Amino acid sequence: MGDLNIIQMILVVLVAFLAGMEGILDEFQFHQPLVACTLIGLVTGNLTACIILGGSLQMIALGWANIGAAVAPDAALASVASAIILVLGGQGENGVDTAIAVAIPLAVAGLFLTMIVRTLAVPIVHFMDAAAEKGDYKAIERWHIIAVIMQGIRIALPAGALLLIPAATVSGFLNSMPAWLTDGMAIGGGMVVAVGYAMVINMMATREVWPFFVIGFVIAAISELTLIAIGALAVAIALIYLNITENQGSSTGGGGSNTGDPLGDILNDY
Repeated sequence: MGDLNIIQMILVVLVAFLAGMEGILDEFQFHQPLVACTLIGLVTGNLTACIILGGSLQMIALGWANIGAAVAPDAALASVASAIILVLGGQGENGVDTAIAVAIPLAVAGLFLTMIVRTLAVPIVHFMDAAAEKGDYKAIERWHIIAVIMQGIRIALPAGALLLIPAATVSGFLNSMPAWLTDGMAIGGGMVVAVGYAMVINMMATREVWPFFVIGFVIAAISELTLIAIGALAVAIALIYLNITENQGSSTGGGGSNTGDPLGDILNDY
């Protein structure tokens, strides 16, 4: 893979900018690894490798969440930076494991940039308070836009800096890595994906969910079905389950049934 042309660079920086803003807005999910990596692969001509990278990183990011004052690793920066490194490295699908391993420290490093941007946003809140006291709604909107743009720049600047590195330099560095290091990074990356998926299962596991997980695991392991076929089968099972639960709820008068899922019970009561 040679150096990217100027149009591709601009599009990559645009994707990075959108990913940074979406890390706060959560409107179109551009910050999700699967979306960000896929878009970068699309504009750079490395769609297959970037989709594989995005899917792997998505399994890791599913276990990341902001809890209280604890801020989760920056999925947007990890996705964009690792996708750029994958593209510039020119290794294609063979470089996905290395890109995954590089993404983890980048996600942690992204917390530093997040801290800087949020610190700079503190005075903006006071400016908006002052504008609110004057009833200047347009000023409040302007400061909101400025704050969101800062989040986009937080990812766009590192992306632009990476794009300035010649592709030959990145490729030479990745190719010069010894086998023991690349193999270790591949194993570590695979373990991180498994840990992220395990965290998601642990959060959503209930007595009702476990049977469906076992069914899906067995079908995926013993059959030759594609992921699309397994996904269609999962949707069909989910629709059957919803239909059964709705019929059960109507037959019991819609009262508060004890399903073993506390959140489901609360929603059923409403």
